[in-house]
Amino acid sequence: MSKDTRYQRHTISIPVGDSFCTAWLHMPTGVQRPPVVVMGHGMGATREMRLDAYAERFAARGIASIAFTYRNFGDSGGTHRQELNVKDQLRDWEEVLAHARGRDDVDTSRIAVWGTSFGGGHAITIASRHPDLVAAVAQCPFTDGLLTALRLSPFESLRLQGKFIRDLVATVTRREPVYLPLAGAPGDVAIMTAPDALPGYQSLVPDGGTWVNSTRARAIPRLLRYRPGRSTKKIQIPILFCISSTDTVAPAGPTLKYARRAPHGVVQTYEAGHFDFYTGQPFEQLVAEQIDFLAKHMSTQPTGGAR
Repeated sequence: MSKDTRYQRHTISIPVGDSFCTAWLHMPTGVQRPPVVVMGHGMGATREMRLDAYAERFAARGIASIAFTYRNFGDSGGTHRQELNVKDQLRDWEEVLAHARGRDDVDTSRIAVWGTSFGGGHAITIASRHPDLVAAVAQCPFTDGLLTALRLSPFESLRLQGKFIRDLVATVTRREPVYLPLAGAPGDVAIMTAPDALPGYQSLVPDGGTWVNSTRARAIPRLLRYRPGRSTKKIQIPILFCISSTDTVAPAGPTLKYARRAPHGVVQTYEAGHFDFYTGQPFEQLVAEQIDFLAKHMSTQPTGGAR
């Protein structure tokens, strides 16, 4: 439980099939049945990696949140550890949303979703499926796996394909899975090799915390096929897109194109890089603008910042 008297933080477990997602519930103090935001992180990241920073600011302004860790990562359940599976992660979102709707201590008529990076892509997908939500926020969102992959050199593509084939063979022959890093240095065989990817992930790990820089290679074709940006035109609720114009992980070009198709979309761009959004001045600007956007559409008192 947090020492900040403006809110309380509780660790909760949300069933998903025969497993569970572990989450933090941030509840603002003295607010009866507040609105609630469901929050999910990026590729291979856990809620400890600065989701709490956003959740605490939301709670201090009267907005509850449920920030969860996907199955197979962190302290959530799951038998296929470190496996990225788009379908499974979207089910996690659905089950956490269902949990939020079933609570009697929040206003279930005022639910929003908030996702960052890969989770930003999921937030787009979920928003397109749930017109009953009141708002959504997609921060530096992953929007198109195919277009992102086209930025790779033929040599990089072949190396990743080799890892995938080895993992596929391992699955068929019941051998040990083949893993590769989520983030590596330029020239490494990893899902992300932008210069700021590995130090960016590491900068989000709290003191004394851990982050496993690994995923099964079988995730590669799933990432290529995932194109959540194509769903933006179906979103019937207000959605705020927070886009890094210098993003090396989720390229700004495709994201801007998709974001402008959302019927009720609001687009904000920032010079800060993909991993700069979580700390310092970029974080302060982002969280203030997001609070104002959420407050406007969730009928709470805004902060008076930019919209």
